[in-house]
Amino acid sequence: MDKKIIFITGASGGLGEAIAKHFLQLGHQLILHRNENPINLEENNLVTHVKADLTDTAEIKMMFDEITNSVGHIDVLINNAGISKSSISWKTNTEDWDETIALNLTAPFKLTQHTIPLMRKNNWGRIINITSVVAQTGVIGTSAYAASKAGIIGLTKTLSKELIPFNITTNALALGYFDKGMIRDIPTELKDQIIDTIPAKELGQPKVICKTIEFLMQNEAHYINGQTINLNGGLFS
Repeated sequence: MDKKIIFITGASGGLGEAIAKHFLQLGHQLILHRNENPINLEENNLVTHVKADLTDTAEIKMMFDEITNSVGHIDVLINNAGISKSSISWKTNTEDWDETIALNLTAPFKLTQHTIPLMRKNNWGRIINITSVVAQTGVIGTSAYAASKAGIIGLTKTLSKELIPFNITTNALALGYFDKGMIRDIPTELKDQIIDTIPAKELGQPKVICKTIEFLMQNEAHYINGQTINLNGGLFS
């Protein structure tokens, strides 16, 4: 595979960092986004850092101006940044709902809007949207998060049809429970209960995500488009 320029949002988080490290080891050029938290991979000739609040349209535009001027184009967009601020539906406040939708759904749409012209120039691109098994099954207490991630699935389907004439594919990865990121913030007892519901009886490892993205980046994978690929240990099929 030719070396690509890969833009990863939320690269300071557990999953984002794992994805970044994987593709850096393969020699790809990375554009790593962060907001408040620092990125652990240092900048060098293969790693560029960018900072933006993805709920702020003006900051997104400024970030893409910087990318266009410094790097020039993007081959692969990985919409990884996200939050979960859900609670029982009748107790979810407007602020948490709005912030979750803004970061998990509206931001990937705006990021994609800015990325499309950079991909169309080269008549090639891969857009990878991160969604969740929660959007497919529903989980009590996750109304805002589930709604935002379900929206990503619909967005992926539409983009796939709009962009394939330009040799740009769009797919979503519906993640189950992985041993990185948000799950590390929950109590051990609850984590054990979650693992017990997974047919594989274990949490997923980030390598599964990285290898799936690596496969989708290949030219031979161009016929895979508009799909939601389940990575969940058999929790949903």
